[in-house]
Amino acid sequence: MIKQFSRNRRALVATALALPLSSSCFAQSISATLPWTGTWSAAPMVTGDGGFNNQTIRQIVRTSIGGTAAGVQFSNLYGSDPLVIGDVHVALRASGQRTVPGTDKAVTFEGQPFVTIPPGGAVMSDPIAFQVPALTDIVVSAYLPQRTPSETTGHAEGLQDVYIAPGDVSADPDFTGGVLNALGAQSYYFLTDVVVQNASATGAVVAFGASITDGIASQPNTNGRWPNLLAARLQQAGMTVGVLNQGISGNDFFTNDSGEAGLSRFQRDVLNQYNVKWVIISDDAVNNLIGGAPPTAASLTGAFSQLTQSAHAAGVRVICSTLTPFEGVSSWTPDIEATRAAVNAFVATADSGCDAVLDQAAALGDPSNPPVMLHAYDSGDHLHPNQAGLQAISNSVNLGWFK
Repeated sequence: MIKQFSRNRRALVATALALPLSSSCFAQSISATLPWTGTWSAAPMVTGDGGFNNQTIRQIVRTSIGGTAAGVQFSNLYGSDPLVIGDVHVALRASGQRTVPGTDKAVTFEGQPFVTIPPGGAVMSDPIAFQVPALTDIVVSAYLPQRTPSETTGHAEGLQDVYIAPGDVSADPDFTGGVLNALGAQSYYFLTDVVVQNASATGAVVAFGASITDGIASQPNTNGRWPNLLAARLQQAGMTVGVLNQGISGNDFFTNDSGEAGLSRFQRDVLNQYNVKWVIISDDAVNNLIGGAPPTAASLTGAFSQLTQSAHAAGVRVICSTLTPFEGVSSWTPDIEATRAAVNAFVATADSGCDAVLDQAAALGDPSNPPVMLHAYDSGDHLHPNQAGLQAISNSVNLGWFK
């Protein structure tokens, strides 16, 4: 039976992951009182890729904070059939598909090396006695012994190489027979969360948005998304705050065209995260404006207010982002620009309920022509910031918000 667990936004104790501490090694590494905090996440969606069968998937995860123990979560949220996972291992990454010898740890689920996740379900592993460094690549390898559901739950365009090998080679440091996955655009599959125990952790901040948050114009395999860059800034400042990326390219507040609508997924993807204390509501509304029949400013400000109220009811502080400039995109009009300006003015008011404002519009806009993205930050499509622009967003985050 799959565990039912509560991802309390304030503190998750080890007993919530239901692992009997049956050895002195585990007892020394896993605390019964420390909260669990998210160090990495990817927003679940349907990847569009076909199923796997008698194969091992090796996926690379970039941590934000470190810890003395870890847990990994797999999801079959969109599957129409059960998902069987037969053997899971975590390890530190050496390079490419190889792991550092001697760092491999087997993962269990209620004490078993396998788990079956029903359609619509998700499961968190038992706690793993595993030293997790901050800002480091760790490897999660999962053996899939039988055909997986055709509706693959994962995260498309994850901008990170994924490796596939025949049979069960989860524990093999060299991942013998492994090749780069030929499906999708460096998507993640089934893996949605990694959590850690860290006595210094003050909580996690969730970056909630669309393609700008997802880092779509950043260089693959470099962790150049602005939430990754924010994680580095926090570490450099000596602040142990998990940073979780819940961006989905193409996502918006109201439609299910790319992932579930932002208003629908907010509870699951933000408020249900481990030890979440803050959320940055970023660029979903930009897609509402460029996607055909743009909503009114009142509709968009109402969405901000709804999310803000939900977050506050859950004890989560809200940082609202202004909407980035995009004049030059084919759907841009002066009326749409007026709506963008009205939304940006609203989030800066007390009526918005926002606890702070991340002014992405000012960070990326041309000071002499604010509706236009500064040329030095434009990836070329007038919508997505390049690497320098993503760094500019990260640099605009006031770290004092997280103290």
